[in-house]
Amino acid sequence: MGFFGSLFNGLINIICGGPPSSPIPTPHARPDEYTPPTVPHKPPTQARPPQSYPPTSERPPHSPPAGRKPFQRVDQNQVNQNNEHYVSLRKRANDAGDQMAQCFERSHQAYANGNGALAKELSNEGKRHQQEMDKLNKEASEWIFVENNKDSNPNEVDLHGLYVKEAITYTDRAIQDARQRGESEIHLIVGKGLHSRGGVAKLKPAIEDLIQKHSLVAQLDPNNTGVLIVTLDGPHKGAGKVMNPDDIARGIESREEGCTIM
Repeated sequence: MGFFGSLFNGLINIICGGPPSSPIPTPHARPDEYTPPTVPHKPPTQARPPQSYPPTSERPPHSPPAGRKPFQRVDQNQVNQNNEHYVSLRKRANDAGDQMAQCFERSHQAYANGNGALAKELSNEGKRHQQEMDKLNKEASEWIFVENNKDSNPNEVDLHGLYVKEAITYTDRAIQDARQRGESEIHLIVGKGLHSRGGVAKLKPAIEDLIQKHSLVAQLDPNNTGVLIVTLDGPHKGAGKVMNPDDIARGIESREEGCTIM
């Protein structure tokens, strides 16, 4: 190519920008080797630690809201009978009863030996112990009766914790009060208190006393054999089977179902 040819090509390159430049090969890279694109540098970010939860077995147990106690079924009669004040009264009464029995026994021995003065002295001492025993038992029976009947209905009488003689006294009073209120029946909650060992022998004379004062129809509750249902106007309806005190006492002792007239 002559001078004019070179000059012509130079003008073309100036006007059109010239031929494209060849790419600069990457150092140490072969033509057939893939080179990943360059990523702009970013400062490393601190990774957050994963949120951890306590294992299921270590999570604290569910507790009720503040101010509310978990529900527990409590036998209040049993609580009352184990009350320190009540137990102390019964124990002191028993101790007084033991001392009374000892004094009377020694009094009999002294009398048998011809020592009348000592016999009288021991007899008087025994009577004092007897009065103390009766006083303590009366206080105990009044306390347990009030506590056990705080949540009772008007026609319910809870006799738990009472001796047979005490239970009959409170039953007699409850019958009279119920009749004055115009009640048709009362429920006597006797539980196991009136039919413990030897209960029949103790209960029979007490029932005889009630028979002399009242004519009543009594039936053991078929749903709760610890409850005696007493119908106050039963005799006027001619309901029930006439039974003697022995049959009534055995019926309560053995929890037989049926209707009896007391």
